[in-house]
Amino acid sequence: MNSQQSNRYSRQIRLDQIGELGQQTIIDSTVLIIGMGGLGSPAALYLAASGVGKLVISDFDIVEESNLQRQIIHTNHAIGNNKVDSAKSSIKALNPHCEVETINYQIDGDELKEIINRVDLVLDCSDNFQTRFEVNRHCVESAKPLVSGAAIRLEGQILSYQPKLEGPCYQCLYSETVYENAESCEMEGILGPVVGIIGTMQALQALMILTDNAAPLVGKLLLFDAAVMEWQQVKLLKNPECPVCAAD
Repeated sequence: MNSQQSNRYSRQIRLDQIGELGQQTIIDSTVLIIGMGGLGSPAALYLAASGVGKLVISDFDIVEESNLQRQIIHTNHAIGNNKVDSAKSSIKALNPHCEVETINYQIDGDELKEIINRVDLVLDCSDNFQTRFEVNRHCVESAKPLVSGAAIRLEGQILSYQPKLEGPCYQCLYSETVYENAESCEMEGILGPVVGIIGTMQALQALMILTDNAAPLVGKLLLFDAAVMEWQQVKLLKNPECPVCAAD
């Protein structure tokens, strides 16, 4: 870590949980963020600001005016541009030392698995169960930590999968029958700051995992209800019949 980096991240380095060693770990880390929407926007900005050395960002959509109510990484000038290009511009403006790799098409299958294999941690900021299940499966197979977030209306949730600590995975929480009752923000609506809260929490949990401070997060599903301004914590046990993490 050079003197410029020491100055930029000095407030984090002062923390007992981070220190110089933890900050160097953050700088040396590569994080994949799937989705540059309401969740991915604050997550990417906070991870870049915190010093993550490389962000791989994936999204195949373009910026639309209706996105700007909650997707704070994009601006009015970016309408019509690829979301990953818009996001990269904002990230580099915030921290030019953060390397950004963009993927402007939908990744799945072997390509998704290959990308997950070469990063240190994955943030699932997508908006559909099909992607969440596939990302979770590849993270389990590759033994990569995953922070999964979701939000709709005035509600949000976040769950971390930590293979080193043998915690439950995303599919311990949901079976694939959830497809049948899937809802969308387009149909149900979403209050902007709710996705901001969940996306910021995803960035926070990612940093705690990268710096080995996340043991207390294992098996904890966090639920946020903005209507009553309350968090709930639900203990999630590893499912011995999970088709993904109990497959062995």
